[in-house]
Amino acid sequence: MEKTTIEELTEELQALGLPEKQALDTARNVPLATQFLSFVHPPPTSSSSSSSPSSSSAPIDKAKASLLLRWATAVVSKLKDKSEERKRVGAAHILNGNLANAAQVDDMQIRLVLFVTLICLFCLLSLAPEAALQFLANGDGAVDEDVFKKECGVGVSMTKEEVKGIVLEYVKSSEKAQEMRWGWLGKTTGELKKLAQLKWSNPMDLKTSVDEVFLEIFGPKKNEVQAPVATATATTGGSKPANKTTAAAPGSASQVKNKAAPSPDPNLASSKELSSSASEPSIFEIGMLSQLHPPGGNPQTDPALVTQHLQATGGKVVTRFPPEPNGFLHIGHSKAIAINFGYAAHHGGKCILRYDDTNPEAEEQVYIDSILDMVRWLGFEPAHITYSSDYFDQLYALAEQLILLDKAYVCFCTGAEIKANRGGEERGPRKACAHRTLPVETSLEEFRKMKEGRYGPNEIILRMKQDLEDGNPQMWDLVAYRVLNASHHRTKDQWKIYPTYDFTHCLVDSFENISHSLCTTEFIQSRVSYEWLCHALNVYTPRQTEYGRLNLEGTVMSKRKIMKLVKEGHVEGWDDPRLYTLIALRRRGVPPEAILKFVNSLGVATAVSNIAIHRFEQTVRQHLELTTPRLMMVLQPIKVTIENLPEEHLEFIERPVHPKVPEMGTIRVPFTRVIYIERDDFSLVDSEDFFRLTPTRAVGLLQIPFPIKCVSWTLDPHSNLVTQVTCRYDNERPVTKANKPKAYIHWVAHSDALHSPVRIDQIKIYKTLFKSANPAALDNFLTDVDTRSLEVLEQSLVEVGFWSVCERLIQDAMTKNTTSSANKHGDDLRIAAVGLENVRFQGMRNSYFTLDKTCILTPSSSSGADTHATATATSGIGDAPAKPLFDHVHPGNRLVLNRIVSLKEDSGKNKSV
Repeated sequence: MEKTTIEELTEELQALGLPEKQALDTARNVPLATQFLSFVHPPPTSSSSSSSPSSSSAPIDKAKASLLLRWATAVVSKLKDKSEERKRVGAAHILNGNLANAAQVDDMQIRLVLFVTLICLFCLLSLAPEAALQFLANGDGAVDEDVFKKECGVGVSMTKEEVKGIVLEYVKSSEKAQEMRWGWLGKTTGELKKLAQLKWSNPMDLKTSVDEVFLEIFGPKKNEVQAPVATATATTGGSKPANKTTAAAPGSASQVKNKAAPSPDPNLASSKELSSSASEPSIFEIGMLSQLHPPGGNPQTDPALVTQHLQATGGKVVTRFPPEPNGFLHIGHSKAIAINFGYAAHHGGKCILRYDDTNPEAEEQVYIDSILDMVRWLGFEPAHITYSSDYFDQLYALAEQLILLDKAYVCFCTGAEIKANRGGEERGPRKACAHRTLPVETSLEEFRKMKEGRYGPNEIILRMKQDLEDGNPQMWDLVAYRVLNASHHRTKDQWKIYPTYDFTHCLVDSFENISHSLCTTEFIQSRVSYEWLCHALNVYTPRQTEYGRLNLEGTVMSKRKIMKLVKEGHVEGWDDPRLYTLIALRRRGVPPEAILKFVNSLGVATAVSNIAIHRFEQTVRQHLELTTPRLMMVLQPIKVTIENLPEEHLEFIERPVHPKVPEMGTIRVPFTRVIYIERDDFSLVDSEDFFRLTPTRAVGLLQIPFPIKCVSWTLDPHSNLVTQVTCRYDNERPVTKANKPKAYIHWVAHSDALHSPVRIDQIKIYKTLFKSANPAALDNFLTDVDTRSLEVLEQSLVEVGFWSVCERLIQDAMTKNTTSSANKHGDDLRIAAVGLENVRFQGMRNSYFTLDKTCILTPSSSSGADTHATATATSGIGDAPAKPLFDHVHPGNRLVLNRIVSLKEDSGKNKSV
């Protein structure tokens, strides 16, 4: 090769069409660069194939250059033993533009290598010849061009009209599609992909054709979206009747909207939350998750493995959610949970919760319990709960088998030596360590000594014998086993050695017959080693598919960083509502349904989702707007005495619990001579943009027929703040358009007889914990903590209807919890307590609130409720509490509220006294 330095190679590769960074990385891998250039500048031959590429030095267009580099990578790693002719055929058809259709090219993630620095180019470079690779990998010698073109679809194209014609004919002849209509959309697309006539069709043409045909035949989806649900329920044995409701008692909230009858499959019910509305498709019906292979469609080294896999699964989708039990889950995990459980439910399959417990030094039971609680809180139920440690014996046996195949060896190198042999910081040439050529017998003997505990940590490891020439670091002889002197939470001291993630993950996926191994894009490179190990041991190989992870800006989700926040007292704990762990979001009062809707709103693609916090909060706000009751609550009260009402004045005002959701019923609230209003709703100074109560301006009271006028006020001599206001009830003249108040404010009444108002001991107003959008990128992220991110109010009041709303919401949650408990399997039947975070309401004109876990609610002597700040599902309460759950006036009660999210800003509500 003429170019001998990295700089010269980089220049030539750039001139040929590769981006600078990609050209530099390729130049550092001399075998790859050589192979790439040999395709662009093939050696002269006596006779050239009709498909030979041009030997010109002119740049190749970017897409072709990327494809050609992918092909060169495949050749170097997979086809290096094949003839030169077979290698050049694929390159020729790429350069000539014959291999460009997505169905004619490999998803690239199955077989080929991706450098760390190329991950950001994944979407651009996701094409490489699949059919061509498989064709050329089988056999050797001369290539029959005609056979090659036929097998690989070279030059084949279909118009959109041709695709739509086939789709139309299929849908019209499908009895299931005619029965299920829009409910069969996803299944129809999957079946059409299997048709030979559509093998080389453009996937987007197929998708849009299906949508258009369904619209033409069945009409708009929104007109009948409920039909398939009803049909599906009927075919699965029906559902339980909806809860009964009772009429409202005086002074209490009437029935809350009836809950939908529980679905026989709780995961299916939760997966339906992954749609922004009833007429919108879910993440499993559009995008990359709608285009995954059918069960059994993933390539295997032995066809018999496919048969065995399908026999074990019954041809159904099997996914898994495999967290490490070394910390609490955060919002990013909600996407993984939703995708894995939801995808399986959407296709009538199952999802396994598997704890990847191969690092006993960091794992604790508290994390194991919390992970299961969070999965169930989001509305999903595992088909099985398993542990990687369940398979330690099988994993060890396969490790010995790998040694006997001469594909693993013991290594005594230090960490520094391993790093240096892999090229070091400079990413120089890689070289094998001295132990790589140890006899198989020696490696097996030493490995057994490791198992017996005859070595200490860091003295010896077992490494896989992969391909050091491969450009992917995941093929550089990864560690398979290491020695750890730690007691395991399940196996105790039985094992002295533990398998690594890279050895365990793919094999346990294989043991559990996972059909779709769905993970985030940081594991793109790992797919090569994942498949290498399964192939080396000739076991069933699941198909790994990667999607972009979910990150929130303006916060940190690293376990290490959160631990530092906790230990140094910047937050109360892992469930501090300013954090974005799932337990923190639950305590803050964020509904799990809102989290699932947020995940669906982002879609699923390979790009990482970096989302601003305000977008997440807006999704939560939109969900709470139509699902929470509304109460009048005064955060910073001022006493108002209405002087022209008698001392004993008491009338009940019936108002809707939610003005936009009449199904929530009504609530009766008292109106008395003394009320409390917000401090911000009274101003001593008139202004053009302040329309509430002033010395010269009357204001309306919500749900009260007549306005009030200010007569006088009292100031605190020390703070000079208004402490109370005297008003007159302007009921002597009718309210007309001319004298109608320009603003109406909320209020709460004072009545000793009715124990009104309800006093709130604390309201915690949580704000964003950090000042910047990316605190994790700072040298010291703790300097970015906003010390004003928590505001505590201690004099707030809420209307007396709070108690009936609170008890109703707790009762509803208990009923729902009891119903979901019936769907739990035998692995873990624990019934989680119903937390007080289920009490969510809107404080009118202010914010959405929930009860904090630190509340103390004394049970009513006759209610039978739990004596702690939670009510369990076994308390025996029916659909509506016949008696109060709690003693509303007990002196030991302590009410603490958390703000979930604020309402939209009120433009006229910034002035205060």
